[in-house]
Amino acid sequence: MPLDPIQLTRQLVDIESITYNEGAVGAFLAEFLDGRGFSVEKMPVAQNAESRSTTERFNVYACQPGHSPNLVFSTHMDTVPPFIPSREDDEFVYGRGSCDAKGIIAAQVAAAEKLRDQGIGAGLLFLVGEERDSAGAKTANQHPRGSRFLINGEPTGNRIALASKGALRAVIRATGRMAHSAYPELGESATHKIIEALHRILAIPLPSLDDVGPSTLNIGSINGGHAPNVIADHAEAQILVRLVGPSEETRRAIEQAIDGLATVDFTLEIPFKRLRSVEGVPTMIAAFTTDIPWLTNWGEPVLMGPGSIHVAHTPHEKLAKHELLEAVDLYVEVARLLLA
Repeated sequence: MPLDPIQLTRQLVDIESITYNEGAVGAFLAEFLDGRGFSVEKMPVAQNAESRSTTERFNVYACQPGHSPNLVFSTHMDTVPPFIPSREDDEFVYGRGSCDAKGIIAAQVAAAEKLRDQGIGAGLLFLVGEERDSAGAKTANQHPRGSRFLINGEPTGNRIALASKGALRAVIRATGRMAHSAYPELGESATHKIIEALHRILAIPLPSLDDVGPSTLNIGSINGGHAPNVIADHAEAQILVRLVGPSEETRRAIEQAIDGLATVDFTLEIPFKRLRSVEGVPTMIAAFTTDIPWLTNWGEPVLMGPGSIHVAHTPHEKLAKHELLEAVDLYVEVARLLLA
């Protein structure tokens, strides 16, 4: 029976799979793909100690029985919080993960089945942890299957991304000395230090590339202190830089800017990546990061998928039904062009 990508998208959206809690959606996909005639493997991924979760998590790899595919479709099963169940109207499927990236899972499964009907074997690799630390991709990279091409799915509006920005995540910390706020001279304010440190960081000129655009910086969170009438003895901020080149210059600039005020701990780096095009398919530049840098052993990467990144991670996440169905045929077309 032909697969209905819209129905499958809704089924996947309705399984809560916020990062570190992907076990249920992985189990559903493994059983679903087995029932559709694929050979399925669960690839265990260690739980992150900081998550305090003890639930099982694993990547799901599927292919035709006894077949080692030259091309693998891949995307991620996890979502950002909060969980938002699915709904639909005439035009859209709504809910957390509808475009990032459960609708993409549905399109890739449907494309793999169409290719199978045409005598072309394609693999499927669905990963955990993309929204946090790419733990699933890093695990998968230790167990490649010999594929020549990897089509990675993210919301690109059904265009091929010529590049994806890197990411540099950092924690800025300042320390001080508590005192009564009526006598600030007796204390040392960590919050004042962190504000000045962030002011200096925001003034750093960031790298830019003419064909890609500028690097960008976001101060995502600021925490510290105890109460308005207490001089703060600690403060912390988390920042994320979207990079368009190597990180070394930006790292040094941050360290120099906050010297004497605060310390910095670089907690995550995903490198900037240039990617290939496919003749006849429209292109774009992805300002976001993906699992691709951690999947180097799975073949030459192509980045594309239905949906708009502008609604991902928002309360209004949605995916146009026509775009989802078009993605199935586009995935088939691109796969055939790559393998020709």
